[in-house]
Amino acid sequence: MVRPAKLLLALMMALLLAVRPAMAIPQLLIDMQSGEVLYEQQAGQPWHPASLTKLMTAYLAFEAVARGRLSLSSPVTMSRNALKAPPSKMGFPVDTALTLEDALYILIVKSANDVATAIAETVGGTEENFVAEMNRAASRLGLTGTHFSNANGLHDPDQYTTARDMALLALTIRAQYPQYDDMFATRVLRFGKSRLESQNDLLTGYAGATGMKTGYVCSSGLNIVATADRRGRSLMAVVFGGSSGRERGEMAASLLDRGFSGQLRGTGRLITNLGNTGGQPTDMRPYLCGSEAADYVAERKRDFPFGLEGQPSYLDDDIAPREVRVSILGRLRDIPLPRKRPYYAAPIQILPAVVTVEAGGGVPLPRPRPNR
Repeated sequence: MVRPAKLLLALMMALLLAVRPAMAIPQLLIDMQSGEVLYEQQAGQPWHPASLTKLMTAYLAFEAVARGRLSLSSPVTMSRNALKAPPSKMGFPVDTALTLEDALYILIVKSANDVATAIAETVGGTEENFVAEMNRAASRLGLTGTHFSNANGLHDPDQYTTARDMALLALTIRAQYPQYDDMFATRVLRFGKSRLESQNDLLTGYAGATGMKTGYVCSSGLNIVATADRRGRSLMAVVFGGSSGRERGEMAASLLDRGFSGQLRGTGRLITNLGNTGGQPTDMRPYLCGSEAADYVAERKRDFPFGLEGQPSYLDDDIAPREVRVSILGRLRDIPLPRKRPYYAAPIQILPAVVTVEAGGGVPLPRPRPNR
């Protein structure tokens, strides 16, 4: 039985779509099991990814672990270069280390730019090497409308993607590395006495939500890749250019809701068959951080009022957040050096840890020490 609130939402959405022209910002809904596009609008339009960039950063870290180059317990150490990144950041002092696993949780949940750079340096040796690998991976995965300039998503005019490409990357992560699903489903990190919270409102407001990532810079607006499972179906919504966190979350939830309810039945096309348009990425800065911002945001509220005070919301479920505690390993390079050893003219032979006594003894002796 359809709840009256959900029926009202469906009627309001139908009226908005009938009265107003299509919204200008990219939107995409994918069936994750078949790869079918259930709905798309400007999905091939170039756009600045903001922190959705960190999906590729995470992907390459997962790949490094899979290939045995790193493990989840490998240390990620903060460099001076990483610390220079502007907020959002953790601000750990130079030489502070944490495990790759905890660094990935901070990357995905807190979206810390300094930690993203530190992961890039750990995986690639330098951030420059890592960015080159990001672009090679984008080419390998068929992300034909994507180019990366950094590992954290801070604005660069030459860093761009499309909703189609981000959906394809997210689908690849889910398919190849399902063991990391819990990272994307985590809403809260506990670090010491601090509580670090994801900006993905679906994780606590939309039943069945499973992740993935949000992002924002002035030139991109508020972006999201959001996934959810309901009644045996798995769907993914991508929204670029939201004017607020409210609009971003409500719009993603509305796409998912209409997909699960059958209102969006599909286009018959696969995500891999969607094309990218090329051209220059849209710059949302004038509309969100410039002189036109007040008028634009007011217009967006009129066009998409869901979630505003007194209006119905797609994010009306009450879900306990998944929480994970993270910590640091310490400042590795500040560990005192061992006391100076005596100098030996010849190298010391490395002996087995246990030496067996002569016949009849049977008790292992300590390893012989060098003569001093």
